[in-house]
Amino acid sequence: MTGSSRGIGAGIVRTLASHGARCVVNYVNDDAARNLADAKHVAAEIGAPVVECDVSDFDAVGRMIGTVVSQLGRLDILVNNAGILRDRSLRKMTPHEWDSVLRVNLTGAFNCIKHAAERLSDGGRIVSISSVNALMGFYGTANYAASKAGVIALTKTAARELAKRRITANAIAPGFIDTDMTSTLAADVKQSFLQQIPLGRWGTVDDIANAVLFLCSSAADYITGHVLHVNGGFLME
Repeated sequence: MTGSSRGIGAGIVRTLASHGARCVVNYVNDDAARNLADAKHVAAEIGAPVVECDVSDFDAVGRMIGTVVSQLGRLDILVNNAGILRDRSLRKMTPHEWDSVLRVNLTGAFNCIKHAAERLSDGGRIVSISSVNALMGFYGTANYAASKAGVIALTKTAARELAKRRITANAIAPGFIDTDMTSTLAADVKQSFLQQIPLGRWGTVDDIANAVLFLCSSAADYITGHVLHVNGGFLME
């Protein structure tokens, strides 16, 4: 479970653990060591080990997957959640801002799938977190939208290639979810989006975590290459 020290990732790992999964909490180092502190807090709640890894580093991901298998004995589920934002209009966006987001959000998912596929049990699960932004492309999010659209394409390819081992690969595209990441939006912007959601509320972390739980369960044995939209009706396809 990558990027599981807080927010949606922490919610997902808590939900999976509450239903019997043996989980590993992943975080990436930051200067203030906040990610480590948060990861330890989540891990203590669910009795899980903690592993540091920058998913954009291919070799580091290989070591992380090896550590997970050595500690737990097997790997049945990979959830790709790690992601960052570097929002800016196309005119102002720097190459570094573009590259950094693609490197974590998309290349990170590739790195994890690449290494995990060799270790996943037959009949295992891969769930990658995309975004409604992948299909709509909001202003100032070219890098993020492109990375999350790439996650969808990567998921569909993985689904085809791993199907012979009954490993399913699916993506979840959250809409507007109430997290630290969205808390920085201006009040009028949040209200504008809320008015466009037919169910009349922002999503919760539990809404996403329960969708991941479903895709990882035996109830979803015959679902692969699918994008599950969890957005309260904001986007209907």
